[in-house]
Amino acid sequence: MNFFKNIEGDKAIWAVVALLALFSFLPVYSASSNLVYVVGNGTTGGHLVKHAFLLFLGFGIIYGVHKIPVHFFKGLSLIAMPIVLVLLLFTLAQGTTIDGANASRWIRIPLVGFTFQTSNLAAVVLMIYVARYLTKVKDEVITFKKSILPLWLPVFLVLILILPANFSTAAIMFSMVLLLCFLGGYPIKYLLGIVGTGILFLTLFVLTAKVAPDMFPNRVDTWISRIENFANPEDTEADYQIERAKIAIASGGLIGRGAGKSVQKNFLPQSSSDFIYAIIIEEYGLLGGFVLMFFYLLLLFRIVVVANANKTIFGKLLVLGVGLPIVFQAMINMAVAVELFPVTGQTLPLISSGGTSSWMTCLAIGIILSASRKSEEVEDTQIGMDDSNPLEILSGQL
Repeated sequence: MNFFKNIEGDKAIWAVVALLALFSFLPVYSASSNLVYVVGNGTTGGHLVKHAFLLFLGFGIIYGVHKIPVHFFKGLSLIAMPIVLVLLLFTLAQGTTIDGANASRWIRIPLVGFTFQTSNLAAVVLMIYVARYLTKVKDEVITFKKSILPLWLPVFLVLILILPANFSTAAIMFSMVLLLCFLGGYPIKYLLGIVGTGILFLTLFVLTAKVAPDMFPNRVDTWISRIENFANPEDTEADYQIERAKIAIASGGLIGRGAGKSVQKNFLPQSSSDFIYAIIIEEYGLLGGFVLMFFYLLLLFRIVVVANANKTIFGKLLVLGVGLPIVFQAMINMAVAVELFPVTGQTLPLISSGGTSSWMTCLAIGIILSASRKSEEVEDTQIGMDDSNPLEILSGQL
């Protein structure tokens, strides 16, 4: 019981995360039959044990990280940023395909055999880095020229290295950086200029990929195809995954077929990861889907509460920077499953099977819990980090 005595931070966040993780075993075990009987990969028990092991490591990350004083993350972001850039460059340099599959998203960890998606780590590190910069310049007159090298150069380097293999992740990261900058008081007129620059760069990238398709085979065509299928639902070439997801949701009804009784899990690709929300609705109905959505919204509420309660500008921005993307990603995953958004390949945080995404979500949650520790807030005030009004960072933007 000493372990539970050492748990600190927001108890509601601990409870929500634990409930989501426990619930994940049911749909992951059910949907893993697709990998076993359709793909021919392992056993359902093996996939369940693997999922349990990954979550166990994830909660170890949460526990370890939440013990780190929150102001330490400022310095850690400066150390981690160049490491992340090197990892992203190495990942991209592996080539666009291996055995016909996109390989420029993952690197394989030696000895243990796990694959690691570097963009997930980059997303967390980048948000901490941006929060650190905004805190540093909070009392200065911000000019676009002064912020180009220390802020926007690292941001665009990270996004450029992720974009060729994973447009949706790059787009989400760009949106979250803009939101955090807005909350941190960065001038809106400069943010509009950054948005324009981003659109211009994306246009140039697409045109380059069209002119020289061998540089990024299939990626741009895949993006365009997904958008076209979303915009033209009556198209006979509509996305197979979305069609199966819609069938799963429609057959679930109000209360669902029951745990483990999904039919579409045997036909829906990525049923245990990208489209697990459709399987959840098929088995637990619309009620189950709304309950799951409620827990993510509760997590969002607690993130905002922790940010408001923190007594330092860095703590506020850090919590929002690493916390909002978790809920944002969850909403995008759900929106894709019900065809409110084009297919993105984003997993459902803490629910979908997969190692890197779960670990990085746990890393972000550990950081939030670190910022929510009462003793840490007192320590930050004592060392003179900041004693501003807890509502300043949010109310100043309204």
